[in-house]
Amino acid sequence: MNTFPAEIPLAEALRDAQARLERAGVGGADVDAELLAAHALGVGRGEVQAAAIRGARLDPARRARFDVLVAQRATRVPLQHLTGRAPFRHLELRVGPGVFVPRPETEMVAQLAIDALRAAATPEPIGVDLGTGSGAIALALATEVPHARVHAAENDVQAYLWARENFAEVGAANARVAFVDLAEAFPDLDGTVSVLVSNPPYVPDDAVPRDPEVRFFDPPAALYGGPDGLDVVRVLSAVGRRLLHPGGVLVLEHGEWQGPDIRTLLTADGWRAAATHRDLTLRDRATTALRP
Repeated sequence: MNTFPAEIPLAEALRDAQARLERAGVGGADVDAELLAAHALGVGRGEVQAAAIRGARLDPARRARFDVLVAQRATRVPLQHLTGRAPFRHLELRVGPGVFVPRPETEMVAQLAIDALRAAATPEPIGVDLGTGSGAIALALATEVPHARVHAAENDVQAYLWARENFAEVGAANARVAFVDLAEAFPDLDGTVSVLVSNPPYVPDDAVPRDPEVRFFDPPAALYGGPDGLDVVRVLSAVGRRLLHPGGVLVLEHGEWQGPDIRTLLTADGWRAAATHRDLTLRDRATTALRP
């Protein structure tokens, strides 16, 4: 069966889409064009690439569907909102309006938490993800450290509904998600948690992001963290001291300029060995600390 009925060359459609997205200022326009074509056609990106090389053609109906998606992306609607999916490590998560789209740089934050959870000296370590959003970090922990028990909390209704969908789809029996205020999360776990991880809102209130995908489509509750961006970090420092056992690890994502301030904050709160870690772009991305 021919997936791409004859009429319009797929390669030409991809070139036109790339040019249109580039004019709109979309970074990685070639990748986005291929992913949108894959979504429109119900196939994988690799199949789109192979079909274009083979000289496959699109029928008018499928071309029209592709054109609609490209037009939306050209207005800077996030790619993930159009496809309904966001990759994160080995997972593919449901996302859309009302939830923060997980970023590649957060995969490194998840890795720090995964490494700490694997190193925990207990047969069934406990991990907690506060402000889980789509559930990305929590589900990475649960699936990559299957002997752990993972608890995730979200305090925004829309984000919680997305997280619940993803937890149900992934089906990790060792993970649960709760709708709860972060400061009051999981009192039943006090003093038993090995790893607490969070990607909190850390953008200062007056630092409006430049990218339209972030500024207009990411929920403000997931972005802005008070005048200095650290309001939620202060909450997490207090919650972490309650939840973690001595020697437990706190892992916080933050902006590239915030490492020194967060280390100072955590040290003043009594945390030990506060250290900031760079992501693959060599930008400061996360700070870890140990519960005394």
